[in-house]
Amino acid sequence: MSIEFNDKVAIVTGAGGGIGKEHALELARRGAKVVVNDLGGSVDGSGASDAAEEVVELIKSEGGEAISNGASVTDLDAVKNMVQQTMDEWGRIDILVNNAGILRDKSFHKVSIEDFNLVMDVHFQGSLNCTHTIFPIMREQEYGRIIFTSSASGVYGNFGQTNYGSAKMAMIGLMNTLKLEGQNKNIFTNSITPVAYTRMTEGLIPEDFGQNLKSEYITPAVIYLASDQAPNGVIIAAGAGVFSRINIQESMGVSLGTGEDMTPENIHANWDKISDMTNARALQNGGEQTLKFFELINK
Repeated sequence: MSIEFNDKVAIVTGAGGGIGKEHALELARRGAKVVVNDLGGSVDGSGASDAAEEVVELIKSEGGEAISNGASVTDLDAVKNMVQQTMDEWGRIDILVNNAGILRDKSFHKVSIEDFNLVMDVHFQGSLNCTHTIFPIMREQEYGRIIFTSSASGVYGNFGQTNYGSAKMAMIGLMNTLKLEGQNKNIFTNSITPVAYTRMTEGLIPEDFGQNLKSEYITPAVIYLASDQAPNGVIIAAGAGVFSRINIQESMGVSLGTGEDMTPENIHANWDKISDMTNARALQNGGEQTLKFFELINK
């Protein structure tokens, strides 16, 4: 079965280059009408260029439909104008790929609060601005696919990227609730954690190894998550042709009761049992954790 997006409309942020460009191109090749959003700034977020328009021209040269938009995702009014531009042009928004991002890497004791907040603003607040503006449209049309570009730096951590990792993990928290709030309106929300050799990672990944990490190797995961067949509330890791699923799991734990045995000393004494992941569960909402607690209490 072929995945197609005929009559679907997609917005891809940060699509002027790198993996965002590849997402926009492939969505268009499969029939989607695409809004190519990009401020056109450098890796650290400074400056601007016509990168988005260049991608639009490439899409059109291949017979696709696209328009460019140069809004900064950190500017809520500009995001609202982008969404209105899309609605005026095509009347609906089916797919949102939150991809825009910058880097201001420094170890935590050296990073300024200004640089920390700027990375949070672009990655998380920018994704929030776009998602919050578009979500009511998707509810009204009872269809939507939202994709966050998270990172292993958020899920697992990475030295020198406290700002980046914090923003990327915040997206997972947003996804985990949106998957619940959107599912009855056929709005599915998912995340990817890509590994690609782009201008954002060329100083972090050796160039010879980077040849295995082309941007277009990420895009199949995004196409799947943008499709009618998409799951809901999953994290897909993608890179070098490898695709895997990341689960956040919780051990069954140990009930110490609420009496004299409920001490930090007994947590220490039972730490191996508390940490035993043999019967770990991937919980689907916060309420399931509470039910698990009562399950242990009643044993």
